[in-house]
Amino acid sequence: MTLRRLLREIRACDACAAHLPLGARPVLRANPSARILIIGQAPGRRVHESGVAWDDPSGDRLRDWMGISRPQFDAPEIGLVPMGFCYPGTGKTGDLPPRPECKDLWHERLIAMMPAVRLTLLLSRYAHAYVLGDRAKRNLTETVRAWRDYKPRVIPLPHPSPRNNRWLAKNPWFPDDVLPYLRRRVRAVLRDQ
Repeated sequence: MTLRRLLREIRACDACAAHLPLGARPVLRANPSARILIIGQAPGRRVHESGVAWDDPSGDRLRDWMGISRPQFDAPEIGLVPMGFCYPGTGKTGDLPPRPECKDLWHERLIAMMPAVRLTLLLSRYAHAYVLGDRAKRNLTETVRAWRDYKPRVIPLPHPSPRNNRWLAKNPWFPDDVLPYLRRRVRAVLRDQ
């Protein structure tokens, strides 16, 4: 199967549509030349409406963390594969967890079709658990604090949502310790052919 065909199948998927308040609209991006893979949580309402991944304040913060522009972010060298491809709805404290169907149906095959990936950014405890498995620490903060244990191929991060401003305020080591390395690593991976 080709990546183009797999992406067509994913974009036509409605496996969890009955559980989605706005219906199925998978938002992701994959390319065989992707060198950076971003595994996030799930699209928010605004991204669901636009159909453009990270087209919201979380995306603005993520690009700032990475030290890249919107055109660099939108290039084929960056793959975007959230844990759930569709907007899951909103709960009491924010968006609901990503639906599990995407992980089970699509992730393994999709990620296998991006053989050039040299750096994976994990944005949320769902992504941490999926990729790191038993190597993830007890909680998100401990996993992000242990980022050196996973480098150079993986960097666990908190979700860049404005809802995490409190987490960022409570963890001032994050911008001082993690972000400079993240920016250097992103530059190096994008520079190398």
